[in-house]
Amino acid sequence: MNAIILAAGRGGRLQGVIGDRPKCLARVGDRTLLERQVATLQAIGISRITVVAGYGIEHVRRTCSRSVEIVENPQFAATNSLYSLSLVSDRLQDGFVVMNCDVLFHPQMLEDLLTARCADALLVASRADGPTYGDEEMKVSVRRGLITAISKTLDPDDCDGENVGIARFSATGARVLTDILHRTVAAGELREWLPRAFGDFAAVRPLRAIDTRGYPWIEIDFPEDYWRACSDVLPAIDGDAVRPAVPPALLTARTVRHV
Repeated sequence: MNAIILAAGRGGRLQGVIGDRPKCLARVGDRTLLERQVATLQAIGISRITVVAGYGIEHVRRTCSRSVEIVENPQFAATNSLYSLSLVSDRLQDGFVVMNCDVLFHPQMLEDLLTARCADALLVASRADGPTYGDEEMKVSVRRGLITAISKTLDPDDCDGENVGIARFSATGARVLTDILHRTVAAGELREWLPRAFGDFAAVRPLRAIDTRGYPWIEIDFPEDYWRACSDVLPAIDGDAVRPAVPPALLTARTVRHV
């Protein structure tokens, strides 16, 4: 299985805390986000890792070992994550896992995703604990364990959780998703987020929601996210402070408001 890390963006909203480095090189603890993700993938046995970089690509090259392949998105300033993934479609066909570079997460979440008994799946943080969503969260609707909609514009009252930014696709699913990527890019929709393709995929093929089970994670978009990642989330990950209340499972009636 291949792993793709999408790391082309600058992360301008974090400039006050990371300077002119790309977002993926924000340092949390003793390592950058990118180094942590690569190490987590390698620890679980995934050695074929591709990083799609753009802004600050030379810094990214120097950070990654030679075992990590770097693919450039030269249009990073005018495109988004869907376009970045389309650039490496030749690496997807045997099945793959894809993740956004700005996610700090407990390794067990990736283990749960990759060992789930389903072909294609997406990590989702259930809103069973009642978080309040705004315009920034990539919200998800789930019915009977399947993704039915995913968008930042979903009505917060009608969604069931938040997209973590990590997904897995089988070889068959990869072919379906690749076709969606190419059609979207051919239509000129270069600024679409990758979850747009996930939503289109879910309309034609089952896409399972895998619950994070309360394990600590955070998407780092703003300075306050970064400081929380350093002060709260990383210590929880390193100390394994959060214990799941349920075994690995799909989002079901136990963890989702609507089924």
